[in-house]
Amino acid sequence: MSIFLNADSKIIVQGMTGGMGSKHTKLMLQAGSNIVGGVNARKAGTTVDFDGKELPVFGTVAEAMKETGADVSVAFVPPAFSKDAAIEAIDAEIGLLVIITEGIPVKDSAELYNYSIGKKTRIIGPNCPGIITPEESLAGITPHTIAGKGPIGLVSKSGTLTYQMMYELRDLGFTTAIGIGGDPVIGTTHIDALEAFEADPDTKAIVMIGEIGGDAEERAADYIKANVTKPVVGYVAGFTAPEGKTMGHAGAIVSGSSGTAEAKKAALEAAGVKVGKTPSETADLMRKIING
Repeated sequence: MSIFLNADSKIIVQGMTGGMGSKHTKLMLQAGSNIVGGVNARKAGTTVDFDGKELPVFGTVAEAMKETGADVSVAFVPPAFSKDAAIEAIDAEIGLLVIITEGIPVKDSAELYNYSIGKKTRIIGPNCPGIITPEESLAGITPHTIAGKGPIGLVSKSGTLTYQMMYELRDLGFTTAIGIGGDPVIGTTHIDALEAFEADPDTKAIVMIGEIGGDAEERAADYIKANVTKPVVGYVAGFTAPEGKTMGHAGAIVSGSSGTAEAKKAALEAAGVKVGKTPSETADLMRKIING
C-alpha cells in the first residue's frame, strides 16, 4: 500500500503548458504517473505532445475532472496566481492538490488553507517537492530514480533532504515519500503523514525530517508518543545554525531555545524517536531497526 497516492491516481497539472509545468509533466510521466491532462484557461481545447503522448488542456479543474476522472492536481502556477488556482481546485473537490510553487505570500497560503478547512481536498505544500510512491506514481518534482519500493515511510519539511534520505536508504526503499514544505503555513503536516503511515500495513517504520524554527516537530513528538506504535527515526536540519538565524525556508525562524535543533531533538527523543545528527547517521539508525 501507500499513502495519498498510488498507481490508480489520475493526475492533472495546473500550469502544464508553462516551462516548469511541462518539464515536470514529462518527468512525472517517466516515473509512471497516470497524467490525464492539464489546465490553462488560455489554452483550453489544445493538446500538448509529451514524447508521443498527447495530453489535453482544459479550461478549468472542474472540466478536467469531469472529462478525465482526475483525482489529483499538481500546481505549477506562479506565486501571484497560486491562491486562485488552489481555490479553483478546492471548489472542484479534487481529492489531492500538490502545490509545488515557492514564494507564495504567507497571507495567500493562510487564506487558501483556511478556505480548504472542512472541504474534500487534501493540500500538500506549498513550496514542496510533492509526493512519490516509488514505482507507482509521482505527483511533484522528486527524482523518481533515487529509490524503489520498500517498507519505509518518509515525511520531510525539506525537499533536498527528502532526496538525500531516499538516496541514503535506497537499499531498503519506501512505501511513500512526502515533502510537506517548510513555509509557515502548509496543508498536510508531519502529524497527518504520521497518522497515515501508522495506518498503512506496508509501512514498517517511519523517517521524519524537520528543521529549526516553529514547533511542528515538538507537536509531532507529542503525537508520536500518544498514537504511533511503529518505530520512528528523525533528523532535524540546522544543528550548526547560529542562534537567532533564519534558514532558507521562510518558516525556519529561531527565537531563544524554542525552535532550535537541540530542543526538537530532545522533544523527539522523549517520545522514543531515535534522532541522528546527520542524514547518514539517521539512515543507519533506520537500517538497524529494519535489519534487526
